[in-house]
Amino acid sequence: MTHAKPLIIDTDPGVDDAVAIMLALASPEVELRAVTTVFGNVPLPRTTENAGRLLALCDRSDVPVGAGAARPLVHPQRERAEAWHGGDGLGGRAEALPAPIVEPDPRGAVGLMASVLRAAGEPVTIAPIGPLTNVALLLAVHPELAPRIDRIVMMGGALGAGNTSGVAEFNVHCDPEAAHRVLTQTDVPVTMVPLDLTLRCPASPEWLDELAAGGPRCAELAQVVVRYRAAYRTRYGIDAVALHDAVAVLEATVPGTLATKAMPMQVACDLGPARGATVAVPGADGAPVHVALDADPDPVLAEILARLLRLG
Repeated sequence: MTHAKPLIIDTDPGVDDAVAIMLALASPEVELRAVTTVFGNVPLPRTTENAGRLLALCDRSDVPVGAGAARPLVHPQRERAEAWHGGDGLGGRAEALPAPIVEPDPRGAVGLMASVLRAAGEPVTIAPIGPLTNVALLLAVHPELAPRIDRIVMMGGALGAGNTSGVAEFNVHCDPEAAHRVLTQTDVPVTMVPLDLTLRCPASPEWLDELAAGGPRCAELAQVVVRYRAAYRTRYGIDAVALHDAVAVLEATVPGTLATKAMPMQVACDLGPARGATVAVPGADGAPVHVALDADPDPVLAEILARLLRLG
């Protein structure tokens, strides 16, 4: 087989973040070099602890965790997502997972990412699946490292309806200024995996049953999903679970999984009702963003499940 490409996941675990992290650990195409954490679904100390617990569950204490931004760049975070992810971020199951084995890296998220980029023998993929604050800071503080980044594959944004406001998706709504900084820069290619696509790839009850029967680690992950599944049913009237972040990490792992269209994107950074909206602006300055618009949901979901089951 070909060698594994280096990957950094920047995350705010989060139930679907948990699925995405475990997916990366189960994927031979990539080598997870670091997990960096950000505020988002729950506050930063909890997202950082959760990342450590998930790595401990998978016996991967070799993967360093770096704690990053505790708040957005400019304005306060308007809302968190405890209603979806539970007060502990993992559906009330965080304490059931093993405690983190190692302390967070003293360099913090941006320092750890910079170190990984400098040390890698080839450009690194970064998969931000939470608010984009850490990645915006990395690009601002270390412009010299932009050539060391292969691409940024982010879960976030929406072309149609949002899930946090009428127009804004949660990750972008948490820090629109950071998202605008990442989506409009011209130094690193960006693939955006928006809500429009991830909502079209919901995991069915049968999928979740297979996960639960897949071994002790998969069973723990399935337990983490239970509360999220109930919230999804209440919100959308469907017994299923959208695996938002895992869809983006699959694309980061297997480029070309999702069909993309290049379009310049901007983010509404005003304080009105459109705040956090991601808008395609034809002819705008900046490099076009590769927006994932299409995928065949069944193969995507089957691939995610098959990989997770390798963890047992």
